[in-house]
Amino acid sequence: MSTLIEQYRAEKMPQRYSTRRSYDAWLKNHVIPKWGECEITDLQARPIELWLKSLELTPRSRAAIRGLLRILWEFAMWRGDVPTQRNPMELVTIKGASKRVSKPSSLTVDEFQRFIVALRQPFLTVSLVCVCFGLRISEALALRWSDVDWSNGKLSVQRGIVRQRVDDVKTETSHKAITITKTMIEALKTWKQTSQFSAQEDWIFASPAQLGRLPWSADSVNDAYKKAAFAAGIAHVSTHSMRHTYRSWLDAVGTPIAVQQKLMRHADIRTTMNVYGDVVTDEMARAASKVAGLALNGSQPDRKAS
Repeated sequence: MSTLIEQYRAEKMPQRYSTRRSYDAWLKNHVIPKWGECEITDLQARPIELWLKSLELTPRSRAAIRGLLRILWEFAMWRGDVPTQRNPMELVTIKGASKRVSKPSSLTVDEFQRFIVALRQPFLTVSLVCVCFGLRISEALALRWSDVDWSNGKLSVQRGIVRQRVDDVKTETSHKAITITKTMIEALKTWKQTSQFSAQEDWIFASPAQLGRLPWSADSVNDAYKKAAFAAGIAHVSTHSMRHTYRSWLDAVGTPIAVQQKLMRHADIRTTMNVYGDVVTDEMARAASKVAGLALNGSQPDRKAS
């Protein structure tokens, strides 16, 4: 297994930094210590399932390790190390793998308004960008001013940054041009006029500590969020809370589920979205406008007017 893993790293390991980082952690901490001296054929369904059950990990983490073992089995078959056959990892079941251990945190409109009052810049604008566009923090921090199409009101999501390493976005469907409402255009213009890094190729959220060469880190944003949440009397707010809040507010303003899925840019709903095509474009703009209204004004646009 140790030899197979090294060959997999050299030939087939994903290039995206965050994915490689996760795979390396599972391999180093769990797979190699237990199975490194074994043959791939020793990794059969029953012993793997019993082993995974014994690990003090969440069901989702166990499922991630099972998925990595499945990939290693596929790699061994691809190389011809073992005959092509049914992958035994397909028989391994992980109870509760599809359930969250903790409920995703999202903010009410009132909580968000109290929260942003306690935020200083640039973290206030970071939170607005994430909650109004549903961006992952890795995508928001990787934005450059050149990604903003001011005249057409569009934001282009081109890249992500994880642990201060710039990489591609999480999925192919994450590459989307997002509608920017007038209120968010004004919020971005205000921040651009304030920021000392406002050139086209500058990071929108460039870090002064890095002399603008890199954006603020996700850890710095998380620290700012925690302090603001405490000051606002809110139990828990993380960077991903903004994306959960975006989704819950889309529900609150009556956005159809198909539109929600497209706005969230999830990879597993492309077929559904292709059926709707451009029919949902106007609804997407209206939904985005309503969410921006909640974030910036604490109220919704009049439904009749929209």
